[in-house]
Amino acid sequence: MSATKQNDAAGGPPYHVPPEPNRWPSIGLAVGVHALLLAFLWIGVSWQNNTPIAVEAEVWDVTTQTAAPPPAPQPEPEPEPAPATPPPRPVPKAVEPPPPPAAVEKPQPKQPDIALEREKKRKEELKRKQLAEERERELAEEKRAEEKRAEEKKAKTLAEKKERELEEKKERALADKKARELEEKKAREAEEKKDAEKKKKDDAEKKKKEEADKKKKAAEKSTAPRIDKGYIAAITAKVKGNSSYGGDDPGNPVVTFRVEQLPTGEIISVRKTRSSDVPAFDDAIERAIKASSPLPKKKDGTVDRSLEINFKMKDMQ
Repeated sequence: MSATKQNDAAGGPPYHVPPEPNRWPSIGLAVGVHALLLAFLWIGVSWQNNTPIAVEAEVWDVTTQTAAPPPAPQPEPEPEPAPATPPPRPVPKAVEPPPPPAAVEKPQPKQPDIALEREKKRKEELKRKQLAEERERELAEEKRAEEKRAEEKKAKTLAEKKERELEEKKERALADKKARELEEKKAREAEEKKDAEKKKKDDAEKKKKEEADKKKKAAEKSTAPRIDKGYIAAITAKVKGNSSYGGDDPGNPVVTFRVEQLPTGEIISVRKTRSSDVPAFDDAIERAIKASSPLPKKKDGTVDRSLEINFKMKDMQ
């Protein structure tokens, strides 16, 4: 039994089933909201494509942060309450099937997202390039630092080598100097020893010769005939007369000459046997002896073939 018949039986007003709410307004509202969203996106993409790249990143960074979510679907209106008096009974209509849903197109990639991705890649590439350049600079600096350290090490090694060579050279020079000084000392000592030995030998020979001369003179003196002092005085007087020496030397030096003569008194040779250490006096006496030839004779008219006569400087002036 229907609800209307039950109400009629109860004696009350007739009851009508409320009609089903209409879905078309909700569908139209949803379609309009989607169309508005697509139009907004299309306008944004067109505006972004006409904007320079440098500004594009900034604008879309802001828009992506401020983009509003799509509007939420509106709730369906509640059915109005039924009037107090039942309306006329509607004629039932055939229910039409709802139209098939419109084909939803696959959303294409949003141009702003592509631009942002491109900008992001560009920044990443720039960052990688900067990192690579920075790494190259670091490697170059490390290489320069390593080369500098190597050069400093090489210079230090060379300086140490030169210093060692200089020290070795100084040591060699000092050793050579010491060796030369030692050799010179040995040579001096050897020369001094040699001179000492020579002097000792010469002194011995001189002493030996003096002793021999003394012995010879003693022998000659012991074997020589007795000298006639008057005869020697006559010869000295004649030589003094021919002497021209006028020097005034200290002391009374003596010079001795050996005179060889003929029996007639003519002089054959004059030889100095002892010097007075005054060469001028010795030469003057030698010239005077030669100028006195022939020499005086003894009282008996004879001469000594060889005479050794001493001439004192004071006596000849």
